[in-house]
Amino acid sequence: MAADSQQDSYPHTGAPRRRVLAAAALTPMLAGAAAPARALSTRADEAKSRRLVEPVRTALSDWEEVANALGRKGDMKRNLMYHTALPRHDLRVRSHRIGVKPALALGSHFSFVRYTDKSTLLMGDVVVTEQEMQPFIDVLHKHKIGQTAIHKHLLSQTPDIWWIHVHAHGHHPVALARGLRAAFDRTGTPPPRPPSRRKSVDLDTAGIDAALGVKGSVDDGIYKSIFVRRETITDGHLVLPAGLGSTSAFNFQPLGDGRAAISGDCAMIASEVQDVLVALRCAGAELVELHNHGLTDEPRLFFVHFWAVGDGVRLARALRPAVDATNVVPVG
Repeated sequence: MAADSQQDSYPHTGAPRRRVLAAAALTPMLAGAAAPARALSTRADEAKSRRLVEPVRTALSDWEEVANALGRKGDMKRNLMYHTALPRHDLRVRSHRIGVKPALALGSHFSFVRYTDKSTLLMGDVVVTEQEMQPFIDVLHKHKIGQTAIHKHLLSQTPDIWWIHVHAHGHHPVALARGLRAAFDRTGTPPPRPPSRRKSVDLDTAGIDAALGVKGSVDDGIYKSIFVRRETITDGHLVLPAGLGSTSAFNFQPLGDGRAAISGDCAMIASEVQDVLVALRCAGAELVELHNHGLTDEPRLFFVHFWAVGDGVRLARALRPAVDATNVVPVG
């Protein structure tokens, strides 16, 4: 200890020699540690992949008890997701002096997915007013339903609206459905309307399809172009069905004479974020919010909501670089 102290006190004499000897002693240790660390990392990755749990196909009949608990009927998406949509037809929302239709940006929705270990995952995105938000969240807490994001989809909207992503995983889907129903009962969310006959929209949809590279669809007067991530997305140890919590969506609300208001959402990994933000601004879109939808997704996903108004086809062409900057495929 005394010798060490002396060397520390005289940096121009003993200290350089001591540092050289220490480095020499550590060099073989560090060199030998490098390869095992990589091997351990590989084994950990392999072990993780073996622990992943896959979703299983289900039918509407498998979800009757959940539907009864919710008091609302849903439909099946790709035979993997039991999906229920609850548009906020009760709200009269304006953004930038434009009346926002429910299907453009006011649609609450959630999905239940069954897994090979008999567990069930609940994920959803819920529209609430600012007055409804805290009571809604309190009921979710009471029923062990988590929140993974609280954010905005629109700028300058009246009244003040928030979007809450909900998440739960367990072996009692009916209990989850009852908890979700109790939370919705604290809001003014109306019951679903009967399905209406699909109508055409006052837009050059063929031109929009060609510009974006995807065949869109009409939903309650809104033209929707949707993409999903190419990668397999996991939530903890659960493999998510394609499109669950990982879609990019471009929603076009007709304004007349080929014009549209677009409310959009791009799903990105970290390395894509800046290119997408630049592309959106170059297209004339206004950025609303950059955020996450999940807490334990892998790869880690980021989402940017944006708003644009103009000629529908020209906007679609201008937005195409934002699509091309991400690793997505079209959903027909």
